[in-house]
Amino acid sequence: MAGDSDSKDKREARTLAIAIVVLLVLLVGAALLLLPQLAEISRVSLEPGLGLKDAAVISFFVTIALMVVFAIAAGDGFIGEIQFMLAGFASFFVIIWLMLAWIF
Repeated sequence: MAGDSDSKDKREARTLAIAIVVLLVLLVGAALLLLPQLAEISRVSLEPGLGLKDAAVISFFVTIALMVVFAIAAGDGFIGEIQFMLAGFASFFVIIWLMLAWIF
C-alpha cells in the first residue's frame, strides 16, 4: 500500500514540475518576443520630455537629499539601518528617475 501511495505522489510531483517548467519556458519566450515592443514603447513615451540622462542626474541628487533627511531622522539607529537605507536609495532612485522622465 505504501509503495502505491509513493509512486502516485512521485507521478503527481513530476507532472506538476513539468507543468511549471513548461509555463516558465512559455513566459520567457513571450517576454523575449515582447522585448522589441517594450523597447519601442519606452523610447517613445520616455524620450520627448526631460530625457533619461537628465532625469537620472536630477533623481540622484534628490535621492541623496532624501536619504540625508532619513539618516538625520534615524538618529542613533543609522548604523543598524544601513541595509534599509541602501535598499531605499535604490528603490527611490529608480522610481524618481522614471517618474521624472515620464512626467517631464
